[in-house]
Amino acid sequence: MKTNFLKSLLPYFAAVIIFILIAVLYFSPVLNNQVLEPGDVQRWKAASREIMDIREKEGEEALWTNTMFSGMPAYQISVNYPTNITTWAHKLINLYLPKPANILFVSLIGFYILLLAFGVNPWLSIAGAVAYAFSSYFFIILDAGHITKAQALGYMPPIIAGVHLAFNRKYLIGAVLTGLFLAMQLYVNHLQITYYTLIIILIYGIFELYRVIREKDYVHLLKSIGILLITVILAVGSRTPNIWTTWEYTKYTMRGKPELKADMENQTSGLDRDYATAWSYGIGETMTLFIPNFKGGCSNGELGENSSTYELFKNAQNASYAKKAVKNLPLYWGDQSFTHGPVYLGAVVIFLFIFSLFLVRGKLKWWLLTATILSIVLAWGRNFMVLTNLFLDYFPLYNKFRTVSMILIIAEFAVPVLAFLALKEILSGNVNRKEFMRALKISLFSVGGIALFFTVFSGVLSFTSPADESYINQGYGVLIDAIREDRQMLLRNDAFRSLVFTLLTGGLLYIFYIKKIKLNVFIISICALVIFDMWPIDKRYVNKDDFVPERTTKQVFQPYQADLNILNDKDPYFRVFDLTEDPFRSARASYFHFSIGGYHGAKFRRYQDLIDQHISKNNMNVLNMLNTKYFIVPSDNQQPEARLNQGALGNVWFIDEIIPVNNADEELNALTDFNPLHQAIIDKKFEPDLNNLKLVADSAASIQLTSYKPNHLIYESDCIQDQVAVFSEIYYDKGWNATIDGKSALHFRADYVLRAMVIPAGKHTIEFRFEPNAYFTGNKIALASSVLLILFALGVIGMEIRKKFLDTI
Repeated sequence: MKTNFLKSLLPYFAAVIIFILIAVLYFSPVLNNQVLEPGDVQRWKAASREIMDIREKEGEEALWTNTMFSGMPAYQISVNYPTNITTWAHKLINLYLPKPANILFVSLIGFYILLLAFGVNPWLSIAGAVAYAFSSYFFIILDAGHITKAQALGYMPPIIAGVHLAFNRKYLIGAVLTGLFLAMQLYVNHLQITYYTLIIILIYGIFELYRVIREKDYVHLLKSIGILLITVILAVGSRTPNIWTTWEYTKYTMRGKPELKADMENQTSGLDRDYATAWSYGIGETMTLFIPNFKGGCSNGELGENSSTYELFKNAQNASYAKKAVKNLPLYWGDQSFTHGPVYLGAVVIFLFIFSLFLVRGKLKWWLLTATILSIVLAWGRNFMVLTNLFLDYFPLYNKFRTVSMILIIAEFAVPVLAFLALKEILSGNVNRKEFMRALKISLFSVGGIALFFTVFSGVLSFTSPADESYINQGYGVLIDAIREDRQMLLRNDAFRSLVFTLLTGGLLYIFYIKKIKLNVFIISICALVIFDMWPIDKRYVNKDDFVPERTTKQVFQPYQADLNILNDKDPYFRVFDLTEDPFRSARASYFHFSIGGYHGAKFRRYQDLIDQHISKNNMNVLNMLNTKYFIVPSDNQQPEARLNQGALGNVWFIDEIIPVNNADEELNALTDFNPLHQAIIDKKFEPDLNNLKLVADSAASIQLTSYKPNHLIYESDCIQDQVAVFSEIYYDKGWNATIDGKSALHFRADYVLRAMVIPAGKHTIEFRFEPNAYFTGNKIALASSVLLILFALGVIGMEIRKKFLDTI
């Protein structure tokens, strides 16, 4: 009896072992203590340095940081939420594997769980898991440093698996899967992926609702929704501080409503349309799902020695030069500004998907097909604005997210699910020969025909990129001609490659159906085809060359001599503007200094306005009010130099005159010509905070910063008359509390982004503390929710194991 129980678990244990081996073998450099260190990870390390230093040295959480954009909430970068105990579930399912092998493992095991929930053979589900986890996009985002996105994608399938189980009368285990994996997905904190997960579930729910209405199965529907709601609420509750703080902050960022009238025409209630659709997949580019190099691959691609471009450089220079020259070429000729690589689902999977449309019946097919088509069309973004505008204007929260092409992850999920549901049908023995042969022939002729067409007639396309014109204008027309020939060669080669995998998959299906091979051989062969199809494509984007020794990652950026000179300044708190590269796409300065610039996808909208209209135009009055004490500028020498700005106004100052304005447009425009040392521009809505104060000049008045911590600033003031002080700090009323001599005091916004307050006559201590209620109250809710969720999960899992054991007796 015990033997039977253990034997029944064999496929699942085997799957775990196989997934570990696959993950570690693909990322084999981790065995030599090497790490993947993409650019976005480096930028994150720079942005979070102040936060990490305080956490390590003082054991505190810096909920605010001044390393980027003159100050922003640290919980948008890196903050611990110690009361959420579902973090242990996250660590457990990652098996403490080294990054990024752990991320690949979670994607494999997550999709495996989903296929099991849909009744797919446990051994065949291993191949299905590989098909999902090896989608090229998952590796491309790892190479770009989008770690949390990749982790969230791993948790998406089991969330949906739980919903499916709950709606198929396995209420408890379904609720546990959904709740537990939703909590973990929320923990890794990529809300855009969670949003797309909910879209998949919503489409599933529509088809389920249709079935319920048709069958009048309302009691079951209420049970399913009720039990799922319980664990979903607990999962969301476990991440309350993160969700709450993000919800508050979003309203003040580029994802919130605009305040400037000039932004209204192109604006939604979230991001503006141009920004939201900047990365739109081309309609023709959709072919990359089947032929990876249909649009040339990545923007900075590499060619081999059999290329026209290699021959061109070899003849012009020599072979050694040519080898170097072809490593970084503009091969991509699609619609996007640039790309790290195409979304490739695999020729094997695409063939099986088309095949499945003729075999799979019922709501599952229509759910997955609908989700696939919707995601593809929405990914077209600005290339299909009819649907895009509809979603931006009317679909809740859709306009809060950028990079519309990311929604292709829905197709990356739905296509392999439906593909392996077709294989499930074949294994069931319920597919008659006529039905099978019809599906096989149509799939082979359609999918294989497309691959054959582009293999033979690839020259029908232009292979022209909008960026080519700039090279031609610089006199590189011959080079562009060679690159266009190579773009055609890349397409032709990959089209032939996809044709081969299509024919092999079709042939394998046929010989299995006519019983020429056994089930185990068929499953192993399908898995092998998927791996041989996907593995080499993924290696184009993440391979051993992308790994570096771990010791080299300790120092993220090497300081210039200018940085070292600035660091010798004993003033504890001032800002630096690094002009050696794009200051608003680089986090280099944030690694060493409190920076005017930085790199983050959710900066304050008002600060972006300041960048666009003043900082980018070198408005020194604005830079002075931001306490820009040093500029790092390029010089004739090899090393940049640091230049002291004598006009920086310091941390705080008293002003002599208030300039009232009626709205944000007037407030921003007034910064063009004003004296920030003596004048403050204040919106009229803050006039009550001034208490009808009439400013009287006090030449002896003084105010200065005496203590700096990112969460806690202390100032000392001394003045004969009541004064208005302007603080060179970003105004954010969702957490910053001010006191004077320990008593609560009002502060308000001045100069479009800064803080200001009335300082009474006399000597006083003014303190600003960042104490967001959303974080502290949220942590209490998170503790209660996560404890209840874990207890519920342990109870249900225990019941299921006991039931499984009893069933084998």
